[in-house]
Amino acid sequence: MGTENQNYPNFPARPPPPSTSSSSPFASAPPPGVPPQSSGPQTVGFRPLSSQPTRPFTPSGPPMAPPVGAMRPMVSQIPGSRPPPPAYGGGPPGGVGGSFQRFPTPPPFPGSQNPPPSGPPPPTQTLAGHLSPPMSLRPQQPMGPPGGYVSPPGSGFQQSVPPVNPSYSGVGSGPPQPSFPGYPSNQGFQSASQGPVSSYPPQTGGFSQHPGQQNLHPGYAPPTTSSIQGLAEDFNSLSLSNIPGSLEPGLDPSSFPRPLDGDVEPKSFAEMYPMNCDSRYLRLTTSAIPNSQSLASRWHLPLGAVVCPLAEAPEGEEVPLVDFGSTGIIRCRRCRTYINPYVTFTDSGRKWRCNICAMLNDVPGEYFSHLDATGRRMDMDQRPELTKGSVEIIAPTEYMVRPPMPPTYFFLIDVSFSATKSGMLEVAAQTIKSCLDNLPGYPRTQIGFITYDSTIHFYNLKSSLSQPQMMVVSDLDDIYIPLPDDLLVNLSESRNVVEAFLDSLPLMFQDNGNVESAFGPALKAAYMIMNQLGGKLLILQNSLPSLGAGRLKLRGDDPRVYGTDKEYVLRVAEDNFYKQMAADCTKFQIGINVYAFSDKYTDIASLGTLAKYTGGQVYYYPGFQSSIQGDKLRHELARDLTRETAWESVMRIRCGKGIRCSSYHGNFMLRSTDLLALPAVDCDKAYAMQLALEETLLTTPTVYFQVALLYTASCGERRIRVHTAIAPVVTDLGEMYRQADTGSIVSVYARLAIEKTLSAKLDDARNAIQQKIVKALREYRNLHSVQHRLGSRLIYPESLKFLPLYGLAMCKSTPLHGGPADASLDERCGAGFTMMALPVKKLLKLLYPSLHRVDEWLLKPSVDHDDLKDVLRRLPLAAESLDSRGLYIYDDGFRLVLWFGRMLSPDIAKNLLGADFAAELSRVTLEEQENGMSKKLMRLIKKVRENDPSYHPMCFLVRQGEQPREGFLLLRNLIEDQMGGSTGYVDWMLQIHRQVQQNA
Repeated sequence: MGTENQNYPNFPARPPPPSTSSSSPFASAPPPGVPPQSSGPQTVGFRPLSSQPTRPFTPSGPPMAPPVGAMRPMVSQIPGSRPPPPAYGGGPPGGVGGSFQRFPTPPPFPGSQNPPPSGPPPPTQTLAGHLSPPMSLRPQQPMGPPGGYVSPPGSGFQQSVPPVNPSYSGVGSGPPQPSFPGYPSNQGFQSASQGPVSSYPPQTGGFSQHPGQQNLHPGYAPPTTSSIQGLAEDFNSLSLSNIPGSLEPGLDPSSFPRPLDGDVEPKSFAEMYPMNCDSRYLRLTTSAIPNSQSLASRWHLPLGAVVCPLAEAPEGEEVPLVDFGSTGIIRCRRCRTYINPYVTFTDSGRKWRCNICAMLNDVPGEYFSHLDATGRRMDMDQRPELTKGSVEIIAPTEYMVRPPMPPTYFFLIDVSFSATKSGMLEVAAQTIKSCLDNLPGYPRTQIGFITYDSTIHFYNLKSSLSQPQMMVVSDLDDIYIPLPDDLLVNLSESRNVVEAFLDSLPLMFQDNGNVESAFGPALKAAYMIMNQLGGKLLILQNSLPSLGAGRLKLRGDDPRVYGTDKEYVLRVAEDNFYKQMAADCTKFQIGINVYAFSDKYTDIASLGTLAKYTGGQVYYYPGFQSSIQGDKLRHELARDLTRETAWESVMRIRCGKGIRCSSYHGNFMLRSTDLLALPAVDCDKAYAMQLALEETLLTTPTVYFQVALLYTASCGERRIRVHTAIAPVVTDLGEMYRQADTGSIVSVYARLAIEKTLSAKLDDARNAIQQKIVKALREYRNLHSVQHRLGSRLIYPESLKFLPLYGLAMCKSTPLHGGPADASLDERCGAGFTMMALPVKKLLKLLYPSLHRVDEWLLKPSVDHDDLKDVLRRLPLAAESLDSRGLYIYDDGFRLVLWFGRMLSPDIAKNLLGADFAAELSRVTLEEQENGMSKKLMRLIKKVRENDPSYHPMCFLVRQGEQPREGFLLLRNLIEDQMGGSTGYVDWMLQIHRQVQQNA
């Protein structure tokens, strides 16, 4: 895949604008009973609307009543057909030939044997074939999908139900817009009117359905050829068919589901169990656990969870602190589960039953409380551990193997020629000095420094000195530590010496011409200094390690390796030295964060191993220049230094009887089969795990999960953060689909796919994602193929409507995208290490970023308290969303791109950019101008950054037509389009649909 430009992908020419003489993109269906009429070559088999040629399509047929909460769905009918039978009970049949799994009212206490309710079924869609057909578009010829499948021409999707995502409206409003040079007209994304949607009526009678009974009306007869489907549908669907009277496919991309509202968490589960921990701490891939291994084997999606134990809580929702004092921590004697809201008290309050293993434990005398008539403790409301799913417990001395360590920060800084020339050294020194007052743990905080080029430089920071003393060690093969007691000092005692060192550091090496890097020996020296205390090691590396242990060589220059079985070797550590060093650091509670800056190959695959196995993270700044990326480094380094950190931590996830954690995915070291060693944890780290059933059949109606993180707080206390949750056990695969959580599933899938790239080709990882989605949708189709006429429709549950799009987004993400010409090896590996640690919401935003049009908003009167969601509407990530007259902002959480349309008003550009408004935007920096419009835009950018402070998105400016910057910064990230040889959203759905039907 060699190209002339190895840094940027080549992009195909933009499609020509559609002809202005074509007929209306929307057409209405003929009235019921009237055959479609052909009207010559310019038509597509339907009569065009005469009154409003460009309005969105609306359902035809008899008018429908407005939705009412407990009404069953209204179905448009064909003359002469039988009315649909009334639906009994609470929902449709749950499986092939079986009954629908129902749950009665939630149990009054955790000990009750009644299974929990499943929540209301998703909204019901109406039947296919009775809507006006969507607009006709000829899909672009695919250019090679990620999974290696090419869709055939002449097939497309036709909306068979009201739009799946009617909340999204099209770009712009008002009369039709003319086509502009460069991009197709934005008429393709018009808002589709939403048909009435109602839910199933709740089950009110006292009769339950017999297991073998079909949910049919007593007088129901098999439908005739002219009748409609009799069973109400509890799934969404897209229909694949041609428009009658034409060979053109009926294609309406605007009807495809898109997560324009961001991460939408399932609400029914939280309402069902209000005492569960919040989903920001623990999210299951499905809130309905299968009762048997055979049922779990039919659930082709991952059965697992994503845990973020220290996630930041909104103000007022902080995790309560519990101190058991002399009583000691209340735990189960057998399984060591911490007491939680789901334990039950018996024997008049003298014993409590563990919810995980059912063991009866004695209640300590100091903890005793009488029970009321319902078996509830009288002091329940005064005990957060019995009412809250998340608590923080102060641990006594028996939970310590040594006195709690002080917060320790040690810096390993590259001072070679490239580090000083790029300005990295100066920015880092200034940032560290500015954060000294805010480092957690004052007055116990410890700090130390090592710098290196071809030699290693130690610094005596003893408090009695007026200036730091520098000691140089040039023997790289036999490292020794001069003055070991004075290299890591108490910050409050040596504050003046530390500040003097940071002030002089950039000047000491400003004329350094040394280009070598003795990184490996310097790393060993830092380890030897820190292994008495542990702490956080921050590595600022600017060049490829070239001397001593751990030296690395250039890899990845040969494009012939890509596409072969040896390709993955480039993405794993070349030298085992780094993994061994990471294991040693973890053993002594040293967590490592890697900051990599080089504009040349640095082998992030090897350096990132240090962060991966010590619970750290990788920050990658390709081609760092302080004038451009300085603010990003200042913000991210400052956050790393000042955010609350859990030191010398271990984490364990306990599961109920019959279920266990089978694998873990993220940045950590696995100390035993179920104990994660995490030397330093913070609110920006998440971990995924997969679950497995240990028993053939689960006999309990519910399963419990408890996450326990034992750590040292910066204040010196040993604490235990405990999160507890409950989930129902079900016998119905359909219920597992209804309770699925797309965000959690995507987080697990992304980690699995990135791990697969370390042992297989990129193509294999992309194919694995697509095949897992296909298997899941095929199994779901089989669930409904008996009761419903599915025909050529692709059906999917409401809970997973965004899963195919996120699957495409994963295939187009930096770690998995394309080949060697699409991303550098370092960029690919750096993004992989970052995604492995991201919490759910952050990962979903990276996969499907937000795109907003802002020029219209900037022209409106300013309102300081505007909410972003109220004033800016998210747009689909497709070229058709871009209007040449507009100004757009693209935000994936890591960078902001301001896209200036070629025909944007010069007044707007001048207000925002000042005198440089006509210059090439790669040379322009966005700064606040002295006018209201500029101030308003800068407030918007500031607000976007404040909404998620974990990273600092850099702002890039690009004008339409500036290549290759436009392609690299924006066009490649419009994941719904075919770009650079990759599949578009429409073709991706066609591929999935075709494979689902093959063996359905």
